[in-house]
Amino acid sequence: MMLRTCQVLCSQAGPSTGAWQALSFDGGAFHLKGTGELMRALLVLRLCAWPPLVTHGLALQAWSQRLLGSRLSGALLRASIYGQFVAGETSEEVRGCVQQLQTLGLRPLLAVPTEEEPDSAVKTGEAWYEGNLNAMLRCVDLSRGLPENPGPTGNILMQLKVTALTSTRLCKELTSWIRRPGASLELCSERLAEAMDSGRDLHVSCLSTEQNQHLQASLSRLHRVVQHARAQRVRLLVDAEYTSLNPALSLLVAALAMRCNSPREGGPWVWNTYQAYLKDTYERLRRDAEAADKAGLAFGVKLVRGAYLDKERKVAQLQGTEDPTQPDYEATSRSYSRCLELMLTHVSQRGPMCHLMVASHNEESVYQATKRMWELGIPPDGPVCFGQLLGMSDHVSLALGQAGYAVYKSIPYGTLEEVIPYLIRRAQENRSVLQGARRERELLSQELRRRLLGWGRRVPH
Repeated sequence: MMLRTCQVLCSQAGPSTGAWQALSFDGGAFHLKGTGELMRALLVLRLCAWPPLVTHGLALQAWSQRLLGSRLSGALLRASIYGQFVAGETSEEVRGCVQQLQTLGLRPLLAVPTEEEPDSAVKTGEAWYEGNLNAMLRCVDLSRGLPENPGPTGNILMQLKVTALTSTRLCKELTSWIRRPGASLELCSERLAEAMDSGRDLHVSCLSTEQNQHLQASLSRLHRVVQHARAQRVRLLVDAEYTSLNPALSLLVAALAMRCNSPREGGPWVWNTYQAYLKDTYERLRRDAEAADKAGLAFGVKLVRGAYLDKERKVAQLQGTEDPTQPDYEATSRSYSRCLELMLTHVSQRGPMCHLMVASHNEESVYQATKRMWELGIPPDGPVCFGQLLGMSDHVSLALGQAGYAVYKSIPYGTLEEVIPYLIRRAQENRSVLQGARRERELLSQELRRRLLGWGRRVPH
């Protein structure tokens, strides 16, 4: 019934005259997954809810290798955490994972598991960034070469981490300069866009000669990735990071958007990420949406709650500055709801000129989005899509996918050595999400009891 309702919505320009039918996130769609997958998911989510494992993950991994040896330790990781959250190591393994997702009505959002940690002195030098550039270009090609998504849109999306291509130290310097009065003339998106196009040296007075050279090389790397992605028809979703970096990242995204998000080019090809847990997000999102509309540019947004809450608060406390984050989870949810309403209204007014990913594991946020889409006449497989992490909130993802919505799973891939540190960092950043996945664990347990013990029968939807 829900699928038929969604198909009707796709053909309408306004809200349906029938009654609104909400999606059910009761785990009913788990019937699509094998028992082994459900058991692994339950085990891994329980492990990830254990704080010491997340806090000391890297140390525990090293201890496991010393005690069990690399081969046995690696096998255990592949059978558990790696198998739950990672698509695989080779292109063939990634394609197999994607094909399995597509049978469930889900789509891939590939992510290269590499970035520079703030203030890290380990990964420096242009050669490291050039290596990351090559990895990003290969990810574009891999995204393009994956099986096509069914349906009328089938947008190919990929994540882009800017700090894999440019130094966090440079981003901090640029952010510090951007926040100064009168700095907008020297550091503006137009200048950066011109430097990207021409390849001519860009001199910024607040930077040293070495930093200016690194800025030029970084602009070149970003330009190459975006040009290649656009040629391959792959849309890039730029990750947000820390508040000490985000103004610089947004400036770089704005420069790229000026060249790539023209409606004539079928944009938006470059999307920015907005973190609802920051106090100023709603106003920034409103200004950016209006600026894109005024400039006649397509506008792409990934809306998230945010992952750096604890670190942001600690930094503000150490520096004696105002805490940039919302005071509690309820305030963050209200912020997310306001930003979501703002963007859905823009989508309904601008149509294909405005794209939105509702990147949330929260059932209430997904419910709000689907209901407002119905009320505003936005088709389920149109310019609004949904996103969750691979291996998490499958009861939400599967319900969306089976109802005909465009839903993507963020998919890291690579070797154990590359991906496990990345996963542990993501787990530390998403600690509240992992610890709050109690409902998903309960639904998994319920489905497994039904299968293994015959406690009740579920009729597939």
